[in-house]
Amino acid sequence: MSSNPQPVSIVGAGPGAPDLLTLRAARAIEQAEVLVWTDSLVNPQIAALAPEGCERIRTSTLTLEEVMALVLERARAGKRVVRLHDGDPCLYGALAEQICRLADADIPVDVVPGISAYQAAASALRSELTIPGLVQTIVLGRAGGRTGVPETESLARLAALRASLCLYLSARHVEAVEAELLQHYPADTPVAIGYRVSWPDEWITVVPLTEMARITRERNLIRTTLYVVSPALTPPGAARSKLYSSSHRHLFRGGAPEDDPAPAAG
Repeated sequence: MSSNPQPVSIVGAGPGAPDLLTLRAARAIEQAEVLVWTDSLVNPQIAALAPEGCERIRTSTLTLEEVMALVLERARAGKRVVRLHDGDPCLYGALAEQICRLADADIPVDVVPGISAYQAAASALRSELTIPGLVQTIVLGRAGGRTGVPETESLARLAALRASLCLYLSARHVEAVEAELLQHYPADTPVAIGYRVSWPDEWITVVPLTEMARITRERNLIRTTLYVVSPALTPPGAARSKLYSSSHRHLFRGGAPEDDPAPAAG
């Protein structure tokens, strides 16, 4: 056992495309001595970036307890361990549990963020999800399902905002989701349905909210499906950011003194 274990790197692989990895993520994978990767969700081309002598451990058939036992064993042996997650490990990635177990074992940890599927979906659609005068808030959430959500974060409460609502892990409950959303959003609100966004077999389309469940079932979408519910997907032609308007002055474009933040006291 090493008296000075290497930090474990928990790395976000992004939505799927290898060229959507961050540089920091790519460097971590290329330096890994042990790669513990979510093979059911991460593109194998990304795992292939690990060096030839790297031990590769697939996690699709393992419990979290089994995964962490392997991570702890390799880290205590002084190996450079990379725990590779799909998307961003800070979103629905059991990150808190893993960090707690590593902390209990006195093993340092680094977390490398990844691009999330909602960002890749918006980019694929060439859409901005925050349109002036229309919507200025993005909400990331999920249907309750087996895991459940706190009552204060129920889908009804999230939908009541009428924000750009990005729903993960919700395709299995799409009928109930659609019915709840229709209580708050207009029936013609556009919904982007994205399957395996940024993968070679990516499928993404925009439909009215009333077609959300039907299209999902027709395509037999269950896993790796994201919904973006937002009026921003079909913005009015007059929508324009005030930041770039000729009538808007700020610190770097002839802003008046009152536009500048007040100086600190003292």
